[in-house]
Amino acid sequence: MAARKGKSERRIKDWQQRYHAVQEFEHDESLRQRLTRKGVKLPSRELSVGAEDLDDLPRAEGLVIGQYPGGTIVRIDGNERLCGIAGTFRAPPGSSALAVGDMVTVALSPQATASDAREQDKDRADGMILARAPRRTALARPQPRSGKRSDPHETETFEKVIVANMDVLLIVAAAASPPLRHGLIDRFLIIAERGELRPLLVINKLDLARPDESLLEQFRQLGLELLLCSAATGEGLGPLGERLTGLRSVLAGASGVGKTTLINALIPETDAATRAVRAKDQRGRHTTSSTVIYDLPAGGLLVDTPGVRELGLRLGVNELPWYFPEFEALAPQCKFRDCTHTHEPDCAVQRAVEAGEVLPRRYESYLNILETLER
Repeated sequence: MAARKGKSERRIKDWQQRYHAVQEFEHDESLRQRLTRKGVKLPSRELSVGAEDLDDLPRAEGLVIGQYPGGTIVRIDGNERLCGIAGTFRAPPGSSALAVGDMVTVALSPQATASDAREQDKDRADGMILARAPRRTALARPQPRSGKRSDPHETETFEKVIVANMDVLLIVAAAASPPLRHGLIDRFLIIAERGELRPLLVINKLDLARPDESLLEQFRQLGLELLLCSAATGEGLGPLGERLTGLRSVLAGASGVGKTTLINALIPETDAATRAVRAKDQRGRHTTSSTVIYDLPAGGLLVDTPGVRELGLRLGVNELPWYFPEFEALAPQCKFRDCTHTHEPDCAVQRAVEAGEVLPRRYESYLNILETLER
């Protein structure tokens, strides 16, 4: 009897944890009621028709705007629909099946357009996702495969897509508190290029400190588009808002740089939660616990991702120099074709660093990233 009680308590705790994952949608009263209604089993959400009848249901194209245990939230014609995933759904191997920003084809349930039926049966899905359109771009990071049944010696990784089909990677850094991290910015630039996203560096918190002009010039030398602002005072927010209008942008940056405060400033009605930087070590605190999508007032989307302090890169050692354009231009002058630009004699890159033609900071960043790659 005690064992059965303990099992029930563990099951209840498990469901409580699952429901906690969807608290980001609490601003939507109807959606909150559907997700938190007592007795709803999210992983069991299904259509009221059999899978064999999916072909007879109307189709609609939609945008994935959120995910929760057992289902996906899809925006279709301005309405948010809770959808399951059809058993026939197949995603390309090696990456996340679905992510925020994906365009999907949905088979709509008859209840999806009948409000009275939906009120009577809230345990049913509004539709089933049948297919995913090819991704134009993707912000992704490698993630080891894990789980109870995993082989502990398995080292295979796959690309976890954080958000898909964005136009701009909005890299947010702080002028101070926390300190600007050059190495992390360099990593984001690599991720942006790999995902075919246009990088835009935004240095926030001008009210606390202003970056040196020499630092800004270093970023400009890389051909990086740069904007300065203060989400607290509003300085620079006008040009930033104009730049993002009509585009799909995803925020990225270390915790504590003010991404959520920036969202509140650009979209005042959002009122997203913020947290202060830890005074002890000036490191950021994670505020966003999952990917959230917002509509910009003048058009376009802004996607917030969990704060990232460290980013892994899935690259070969020989690939890394491709993402440092100043190195790639010098590589033909190196003595060895497979030069790693670290210890080899007669290396053009090392000569350029010593001569001040390549920024020492960039070379140091290159070496730091190289150490993290598998040989």
